[in-house]
Amino acid sequence: MTDRPDRPPTPLLDRVAAPADLRALSDRELHQLADELRAETISAVSVTGGHLGAGLGVVELTVALHAVFDAPRDKIIWDVGHQCYPHKILTGRRDRIRTLRMEGGLSGFTKRSESAFDPFGAGHSSTSISAALGFAAARDLGGDPGDAIAVIGDGAMSAGMAFEALNNAGHMGTRLIVVLNDNEMSIAQPTGALSSYLTRLYTRGPFQDLKAAAKGAVGLLPHPMQEGARRAKEMLKGMTIGGTLFEELGFSYVGPVDGHDLDQLLPLLRTVKARADGPVLIHAVTKKGKGYGPAENAADRGHARAKFDVVTGEQAKAKSNAPSYTAVFAKSLLRLAETDDRIVAITAAMPDGTGLNLFADRFPRRCFDVGIAEQHAVTFAAGLAAGGMRPFCALYSTFLQRGYDQVVHDVAIQRLPVRFAIDRAGLVGADGATHAGAYDIAFLANLPGFVVMAAADEAELVHMVATAAALDDRPSAFRFPRGEGTGVEMPDRGTPLEIGRGRIVAEGGRVAILSFGTRLAEVMAARESLASRGLVPTVADARFAKPLDQDLILRLAREHEALITIEEGATGGFGSHVAQLLADRGVFDRGLRFRSMVLPDTFIDHASPEAMYRAAAMDAPQIEAKVLEVLGVAALGRRA
Repeated sequence: MTDRPDRPPTPLLDRVAAPADLRALSDRELHQLADELRAETISAVSVTGGHLGAGLGVVELTVALHAVFDAPRDKIIWDVGHQCYPHKILTGRRDRIRTLRMEGGLSGFTKRSESAFDPFGAGHSSTSISAALGFAAARDLGGDPGDAIAVIGDGAMSAGMAFEALNNAGHMGTRLIVVLNDNEMSIAQPTGALSSYLTRLYTRGPFQDLKAAAKGAVGLLPHPMQEGARRAKEMLKGMTIGGTLFEELGFSYVGPVDGHDLDQLLPLLRTVKARADGPVLIHAVTKKGKGYGPAENAADRGHARAKFDVVTGEQAKAKSNAPSYTAVFAKSLLRLAETDDRIVAITAAMPDGTGLNLFADRFPRRCFDVGIAEQHAVTFAAGLAAGGMRPFCALYSTFLQRGYDQVVHDVAIQRLPVRFAIDRAGLVGADGATHAGAYDIAFLANLPGFVVMAAADEAELVHMVATAAALDDRPSAFRFPRGEGTGVEMPDRGTPLEIGRGRIVAEGGRVAILSFGTRLAEVMAARESLASRGLVPTVADARFAKPLDQDLILRLAREHEALITIEEGATGGFGSHVAQLLADRGVFDRGLRFRSMVLPDTFIDHASPEAMYRAAAMDAPQIEAKVLEVLGVAALGRRA
């Protein structure tokens, strides 16, 4: 009888169908599982693209949490969700992990409708502690049982909402576990006093060892001496790390611990699970991009990646030769700032994403990254404006929502000339509904005195940056999408536009299409197709949603049977304002047929931007169909 050849052992990851399977593994096997999980995460993201570095930084933490706690009974809530890919692999979604961020595939963030192991959806930062405290309070009131564990990064901890939740949790005193994943990074390098504070904590050594030793030593003393020893311990703690902000807020602080050392994490989490009787904060120090050289060595530690080669880390490159809208904005602002030292720039932890890294390199004293703090960013910009500067507050549309009260109260009511550069306007693709820039037109255009612009192409964006810079008597905003421009010829310098004036792009008859934003290219494609039927619409670019170009709109209404507006925004925006004008002027009484093409009243799931706009019925064939429908032309397939 011959011996069978040795077979490689079955990967441990193949034995994990759900988190409960981790609890059948030894601690030694959990080390191996973490290595396999890291390799699987890298492999999956190389195929799909996505947020890589954050997930690699929490591989060991993910394994430890699922090995110790009992999800989904215990609620593990990942702040933002950038780091949730390893969690998805361990929670029954490994077979779909290579569909991340693709149409019909897994979300790039946690999503309640996707899995019972995602107890709370995310996409924006700094919400996890509030949500976890809500779960804990519901548990105490007889709701869902189990622990609530929030995992929040040091960048997200800089937001005011996180401290509001910490303050409330400390006051309530209920059992709650917060894991501070401290990797010295959010999307960019962290800023602010909190980051410096956390750095001091972990550079002075592992405090949890000192705390345990001091507690043990007190127990060995005679009872009459123990109270004095406890006071001495508190003094020693203060001398060692200067006390902790978190303990002052009512949390038991444990840390710093090495977030990549399972030999530290596992016993610590087991102890906290067994003994915690109030709010506990575990300070885990990790490294974003851990275990993958190309991510560790990148400036952003591999935060977001296109599809890439696993061996070299080289990312797939976009084929377009047109500049990105973000780059056009950044270079236009930089050119203006070279001749106007009153121009300053503000962003909220997104210097690279908004292009302001270029501004910071050239004018470091005039560029302010305030961290993940959009409310502060807006009011800070208002203060700069009131102080005589010309601030440009550059935020993604989806993040500007977080500072809306400040836009109303601190900017609009005071008529302060803050300029909002709204990036990622419209549907943004793989990040899905949480990042859609769908609402800014509606929530800004209803504010008295605001100027709201949208660029139809990258050349128009150059002019709108110049227009905003020249506006010193009121607030303004200009919006532009993610991705590359259309490849139009670019002006050498921007020329300020006349406020509230649009332009006729192409003359035609019967029907007019009034576009606000970058759907103009699709409108022109639809016009070309319609021309083959003998129907040539007039096409106009509104440029302004506020103030409206009333003369242009009323002329289009007077000279055409039908008027169609189109915008990359929700109901209540540009089209609604046009309809109000037409109603007020009695135009509908004279028989004008009017349609407004807007984003549908639903949250559109992640896909490519092209697929999302197709789902929203806003691409060229659907614009053509809308023209035919409004004119009563039913033979859609027949050509003239």
